[in-house]
This record gives sequence, structure tokens and C-alpha cells, in this order.
Amino acid sequence: MNTNNYVLIMAGGVGSRFWPKSRNNFPKQFLDILGVGKSLLQLTYERFLKLCPKENIFIVTNSQYEEIILNQLKGVTTAQLICEPTRNNTAPCIAYASFKLRALNKNASIIVAPSDHFILYEDIFIDKIKQALNYTEHNQALVTLGISPTRPDTGYGYIKYESHQNNGVHKVVQFKEKPSLEQAKQFLTEGNYVWNAGIFIWKVGSIINALQKYATEIHLLFEKGNLLYNTDAERGFIDEHYPASPNISIDYAVMEQADNVYTIPADFGWSDLGTWASLYETAPKDENNNVISAQHINVAETTNSIIQISNNKLAVIRGLNNFIIVDEGNALLIYPKAEEQAIKQVVSQMTNQLGKEFI
Repeated sequence: MNTNNYVLIMAGGVGSRFWPKSRNNFPKQFLDILGVGKSLLQLTYERFLKLCPKENIFIVTNSQYEEIILNQLKGVTTAQLICEPTRNNTAPCIAYASFKLRALNKNASIIVAPSDHFILYEDIFIDKIKQALNYTEHNQALVTLGISPTRPDTGYGYIKYESHQNNGVHKVVQFKEKPSLEQAKQFLTEGNYVWNAGIFIWKVGSIINALQKYATEIHLLFEKGNLLYNTDAERGFIDEHYPASPNISIDYAVMEQADNVYTIPADFGWSDLGTWASLYETAPKDENNNVISAQHINVAETTNSIIQISNNKLAVIRGLNNFIIVDEGNALLIYPKAEEQAIKQVVSQMTNQLGKEFI
């Protein structure tokens, strides 16, 4: 096992599209969404134990989730938690983590991955990561795993790549925003597009050089702490300076500008589990094409729906098609599955009205 390999698991999101199951104080990455007895974070952590020593796995998160993570990942220490005091998107937290890891090991190879993705074929996933690590070891490249699209999905960003390859590695031509349905169909017809899964592989020197070139403000901010990382003074420096970092994603800050970005198209049974519909697609269904998690329920003339009802509730449901029905705590969601992209906006509006503590 390569001790130069490090993993950054991104676990700071609030998962608002999974409301009301996912809440601000206990987001979806900490939930057993799949019903397998382990949270998505636990499954992600165990997956990466195949690539590096456990002490080389770092969790990038918001400070409020520190206790939850330590409870769920036995053996992980506070030194492995990279806590952001404010949510400023992925570019600042990846920059912070990169400077911190460079101070530990200037030869570090870094894998950045979300904490809440579903991966069915883990052996294929690990092989693709190793392929990317081998490429970045010999080339100053920023590599992203691209997911071979299975349908014209409008909920994902896309990556266009050159057809020419070097052992399965393709140079990226352009990042594409979430497309219209017609655009998504065209992408599939052209064939040289993948979904952007937000899984990155690079050498620590390559990403810091890219930050210096394309995200100068972020680079300068975190460079000031070079002598403080992995010391008792690190937290004070971060708490003081991190909130001033720009709120921007790593895609916008670096990946869409850099000229050394590559992708490896892959198919390992991936879902970002970003929405109730994506969970519906991966979960087993009954004879009416429903996904039901409930103890006391009577369902009639209801099809193509996902239903989650708390065990202490009685539920009677009739005459629905293609709906999301979720009862959790103080909240009830009944929403058309086809319109679920609006749930995040609705939750944001309710948060502004009622406060995040209630939502």
C-alpha cells in the first residue's frame, strides 16, 4: 500500500435535496440512506482503505460535524479532521487541505471524493483510481473520473473530452453546465462526454501550482499559513482567515481554466445520491415499481413512487404516481418526483422564514 497516497473525503454539505431526511444538524452523508447498517460516510471511508493507510484518510467537513464523524469513524483522530469554520464551497477547502497535506508530505498524491456517493462496483472504481494515480505520478496533470452517461440526464454537469487517449486517459476539452434535455441527448449522440462526478486525482504540487496560477487570491490566503499547518496554531489561523476566502467551487476556480486537465471515462455503477429520484433509481422496487420503507402502511393504486415513513407512524396512501413521500421528525414532504429539483429552493425559502434550526 502506497504511503504517499492520501484521500480527502468531502463531508461538509447539508444535503438539502434530501430534505426532510437530511437536516442541517445531521446531513445525508451521516445517514444510512441505503438501509445497509452503515452511513454513506462510513461506506466511503471503508472503500478508500484499499488505497492507503487509514491515517492517510482525511475528512474535510464543517466544524459542527466533528463529533458525528468521530463517533461514526472509529479510529479516526481529530488530526484527520480538516474543519472549515464557514461554508465557502470546494475551492477553499481543497486549497486548505492541500497546503496541510503538503506540509505533511511534499510527495503526496491526493484523491478528492465526495462522502455521499453510491458505487456498486468498487473493484472497478479502485482500478480506475489506481490508473489515475499512475498517470499523475508521471505527468503534472489534474485528473477527474468521468462517469459514462447512461441516459440524457439534465441534473449533472458534463465533461467533453478528446477522442485521442493515452492508456485510457483523455484530455478534457470543456466543462459543460447542466444541459437542457435536447443538449443532453446531443451529448450522448456525440459520445465523447461524461458526467462530472467531482472525483479528482492529482499530486499535491500540481494542485497547488494550479491554485497559484488560476486562483491567486485563494493561494495567497492559505500560503500565509505555511509554517502553521499541523501545529497547535493551525486552527487559530484558519478560524481567522478562512471566512475571507472566496465562495467558489474547484471547478470554476481551477478545473475549467487549467490546460492540464484530463479525464478517465468509467462505469462502476455510480450514483451521486443527490436526490430522492437518484435513490429511487438504485433501490429495489416492489411489483408496483415503488420503493417503500415503512413499518405500518397501506398503499393502493400508487406506482413509481418512493415512500419513507417513520416506524411509529401509520400511513395510508392511495392514487399517487411518480411521487416522493417522506415523513421525518417534524416534517412531511409530498412532492412530484419529476419536479424534485425545486426541493432545494423550497427548503431554502423555508429556512429563511423559520431558521435553520427548525428545518
